[in-house]
Amino acid sequence: MAKTNAILEIRGYSKTYGDGSEGKKAADNVNLTVESGDIYGFIGHNGAGKSTTIRAVVGVLDFTEGEIFIDGHSVKKESMECKRITAYIPDNPDLYENLTGIQYLNFIADVFGISAADRKARISDYADRFEITDSLGDLISSYSHGMKQKLAVISALIHEPKLLVLDEPFVGLDPKAAFTLKQIMHEVCGKGTAIFFSTHVLDVAEKLCNKVAIIKQGKIIASGTMEELTHGGSLEEVFLEVIEGK
Repeated sequence: MAKTNAILEIRGYSKTYGDGSEGKKAADNVNLTVESGDIYGFIGHNGAGKSTTIRAVVGVLDFTEGEIFIDGHSVKKESMECKRITAYIPDNPDLYENLTGIQYLNFIADVFGISAADRKARISDYADRFEITDSLGDLISSYSHGMKQKLAVISALIHEPKLLVLDEPFVGLDPKAAFTLKQIMHEVCGKGTAIFFSTHVLDVAEKLCNKVAIIKQGKIIASGTMEELTHGGSLEEVFLEVIEGK
């Protein structure tokens, strides 16, 4: 097979909740490709199938229909290899609140085998940029939601993943932290990381993403580069047009 720049490939992925005719198809024959350097937005209404698809990508949700590959590795058959090169931030990160911030980050660095020198440099850089350096010695249980979100972002970046998967990453972040995250997203993609993320904030997606897919009732109804979808218009206009079927 010819070498491609594809980091994430979703092929014919479907997921049904429930049995028989009463089952609800939360994802229906989803197909998309995220390449190295892409910032790929995944947008749709609540219940459209975004989180279901994302959880399947990162190996949290089992599935039987279709296949998902991360850097050529099957999520079904090579789950550990996929997890080694992926980072995932859910919409409501569940952290170990009995640890301090620095203990948690060192724990994550241990899991991924990051050297002492590399982890120190990365933690110092990202903690300074997100302005939580002075709080790293505090218990996570004392953190605000925004601080927990910042810590989760740092923990996701610490092993320099090939694929960064984010579910509503800007929720809970103050404007300065959101700006910092956008900068970092551009930086890591410039080094070859692929980002796949869901958002309700269409203005953010339009300014940040080079590619986007719109999902409705489990089906991808539009996808492509931002230029291909908007044709000089706004993403909001395109989204409303395809969602309403006009």
